[in-house]
Amino acid sequence: MNKCPDCGSERIVSDYRHGEVFCRNCGLILEDTFFDFGPEWRAFDEDQKSKRARTGGPVKFAKMGKGLTTEIDRYDRDIRGGAIQPERKAQLYRLRKWQRRSRMADSVQRNLSIALPELDRMCSYLNIPENIKEECAMLYRKTLSKGLIRGRSIESIVAAIIYLISRQHHRPKTLEELEEVSGKDKKEIGRSYRFICKKLKLKAPVIAAIDYVPRIASELLVSGETMAKAIEILEKAREEGVTAGRVPITVAIASIYLAGKLTGDKQTQGEIIKFPGISKTTIQGRYNELMVVAKKHSMIPEKCPTPVPS
Repeated sequence: MNKCPDCGSERIVSDYRHGEVFCRNCGLILEDTFFDFGPEWRAFDEDQKSKRARTGGPVKFAKMGKGLTTEIDRYDRDIRGGAIQPERKAQLYRLRKWQRRSRMADSVQRNLSIALPELDRMCSYLNIPENIKEECAMLYRKTLSKGLIRGRSIESIVAAIIYLISRQHHRPKTLEELEEVSGKDKKEIGRSYRFICKKLKLKAPVIAAIDYVPRIASELLVSGETMAKAIEILEKAREEGVTAGRVPITVAIASIYLAGKLTGDKQTQGEIIKFPGISKTTIQGRYNELMVVAKKHSMIPEKCPTPVPS
């Protein structure tokens, strides 16, 4: 029921606590027998809630068996903590052995047993959040089910998927970083990336310099004012066409340092933050280009900021 039959209001509220559906406008009770689909038990703190809940954890694509597998531990103890009879120990040993073998029953499971820990290691090293890691695991499972990994390195495929998903979420990682963490050449990672995009018909996301600003600002511990000023500078530079054809991360680094000079942020007065494959000369060139844009839009005070540290 979308409207109140008495006043015609659409402000209908479902009160699960009292089992009623009523109109917020006039107070008319539309239904007084409402099903409660929640648990039949009550909990007054988190400890009681965790003990009384009978469901398991959420499905995790980044775990073997999606986190729903049964574990047979090695303690050989019953539910009360008592020792198990010797004849039962042999039976548990056989169950444990077949449980382990059933996980590696086919090539898909064996592949996942190598790829998922590798994905977890890379994401942990690169500080990738849990939601992006889950999407990477889902895409890897899809790639594996289509037979696209045969004949290719697992590490390069995992790195390529991280590169793709992080770009889609506007939290990009550079190929140099992925080369360092995966141990594979960045050219091989790039080939795997293009191969996956082509076979799965995925559109390669475009990366802008603004996408790198929050990450660099976090690593430099600059203020929010400096980060906002850097974004403003980059937006003006994009309108002027200065960022076209430039490596986005170099433009982002230069904008952070220029914004720090304008806001007086002490965190940007030291050495340039070092990224693999990026020289200080390149950042100096981007800095000078952004300074021209800032002067054109009257963003620089009378006292011109000093050049970026060399």
